Amino acid sequence: MGTVDLSIGQYHSPFQWLSHLRGRRRHAGWQAEDDDCPLECDCPSNYPTAMYCHSRNLQHVPYVPSHIKYVYLQRNQIAGIQDGVFDNATSLVWVVLFHNKLQSDKIGKNVFTKLKNLERLFLDHNELSHVPPNLPNSITDMRLCHNKISKLLPNSFEGMFNLTTLNLQANDIEDVGSAFKGLKSLTMLDMRKNKLKKIPNNLPERLQQLYLEFNNIETVPPGFFTMYPELQFVRLAHNKLTDKGLPAGVFNVSTLAELDLSFNKLEKIPLVSSNLENLYLQANKIKEFSLSSFCSTIDVTNFSKLRMLRLDANKISAKDIPAEAAYCLRRVAFIDV
Repeated sequence: MGTVDLSIGQYHSPFQWLSHLRGRRRHAGWQAEDDDCPLECDCPSNYPTAMYCHSRNLQHVPYVPSHIKYVYLQRNQIAGIQDGVFDNATSLVWVVLFHNKLQSDKIGKNVFTKLKNLERLFLDHNELSHVPPNLPNSITDMRLCHNKISKLLPNSFEGMFNLTTLNLQANDIEDVGSAFKGLKSLTMLDMRKNKLKKIPNNLPERLQQLYLEFNNIETVPPGFFTMYPELQFVRLAHNKLTDKGLPAGVFNVSTLAELDLSFNKLEKIPLVSSNLENLYLQANKIKEFSLSSFCSTIDVTNFSKLRMLRLDANKISAKDIPAEAAYCLRRVAFIDV
């Protein structure tokens, strides 16, 4: 069978020579059998297109057979990926690499280029400093949370017009620039626990869920929500919002279903749409209960659709809620003061 060069591969590991040998057998035209799976992984017969290599203390990506569509490499010690590693497995749909030690300068520029069927790429809980380049436009779900990304380049997500879910939680991002401009299919953006000082602009118009908790945001731009007519769920908890930073009526948009403004520095209840269903305002500095924030007039035909209202850990109590609230907030199932 010839000799095996132990220097081939990205990093030394107890299984490296086995992985290389498997690859030589395939390329040499040996008949594909069930045992074409790398010995450091499992390829169960009841899931013939899946390859399980998680929690094996691997330091490199093993050889991936061409028929594999789902490869699970999470919870290993992989620090880098060289170009060509996935070139034999162009049918890959899922690549799961969370909880490794991936570093941006150790990932080839064309690692994922040939994966034209890739839908989900999970790179969370690594040590990446930027988004890997040349990602295929087939990806719909991408997870980059819990890395060390501090800046998004304008071309970070270039051409990714099928991306619907993007998770960038727990990085060091201060500004996104125009990085999201071309993501016309994006419906969910998670940027919790970053260093944002303002709400990102140039967001996709189809966005439905926006999560920005635990940042340093002080203001909301005038007319912000009217620019995103499909936005339903917005979370701005644990920021630095004040009444001064909220333009009049900025939250009074009929599309919003849930709004979280808890753990900020608000002194008043902001005006919201009667269509809003869940409002979280706990742990602010609110001093009065203003019924006009929910209903402009009090009559049998004008009432709020609010179901959940949290006002606990503010400077008001139950006695501050007027009796008329029973007409305006007739659908509320829970109010916490």
